Amino acid sequence: MVTDIGLLYVGGMSLLFVFWAYGLVSFVLDVKNKFIPLTRQYLRGRRREKEEAEREEREEQLY
Repeated sequence: MVTDIGLLYVGGMSLLFVFWAYGLVSFVLDVKNKFIPLTRQYLRGRRREKEEAEREEREEQLY
């Protein structure tokens, strides 16, 4: 037979699982929607700066 403490324990663990799952999904969505685009933007900027530096170097060599 199930006791009151057992039901309370199962209910509490279920509630904690819901919050854990919500936190996990929120973290994944934050990474997907915030950090990955910021990383891509940073890498594009670095690549653009490198290309500009190479272009300036080539122009200096031509003169």
